[in-house]
Amino acid sequence: MKAVLASNNKHKLVEIKTMLSDKFQDIYTLADLSINVEIEENGNTFEENAYIKANTIAKLTGLPAIGDDSGICVSALNGEPNIYSARYAGEPCNDKNNNTKLLSKLHALENNGDKVDRTAYFQSVVVLCYPDGSFISGSGRTYGKIIDDYRGSNGFGYDPMFLSDELGKTFGEATMEEKNKISHRSRALKDLLGKMQNAF
Repeated sequence: MKAVLASNNKHKLVEIKTMLSDKFQDIYTLADLSINVEIEENGNTFEENAYIKANTIAKLTGLPAIGDDSGICVSALNGEPNIYSARYAGEPCNDKNNNTKLLSKLHALENNGDKVDRTAYFQSVVVLCYPDGSFISGSGRTYGKIIDDYRGSNGFGYDPMFLSDELGKTFGEATMEEKNKISHRSRALKDLLGKMQNAF
């Protein structure tokens, strides 16, 4: 069976291919199939957005499609950036600007003398959607805290400033193997795999 990843994000492709290689003969990106489409992610949750992406691509290609939506949720900011993580600082998407905005909001609270809870978690939902609209979803979380200095050059997004509780280092410092063992996306994929096995 072949599938399509409803994304051109190379980082996501590596993680997803690694985890699902036993289930699919091949996993294509949109670029592999010369698909250039803007998908409006207008859901209110990670699962809704993941489904919107996967369902759109499944119907477009006639192949099972994998949609992922993920983000970071920070306690002191009442769960922000949440589903807006990728575009937190506005368009165009820019990791550095997103990180800067997140830290500036935390610093503003600290400068007001507030007690700031820097604990945070990454949340991921992965949806496997079929052309008929049926789907299976998996979800996962990993916990840590936000630090001021950027550590490491691996990963992407908020990884260099997310100090993992389990690894004792940032996701930016972690190897792909270390991150895949405990990351939100790997846990969502494991959850998805378990449900796939029960479904077939």
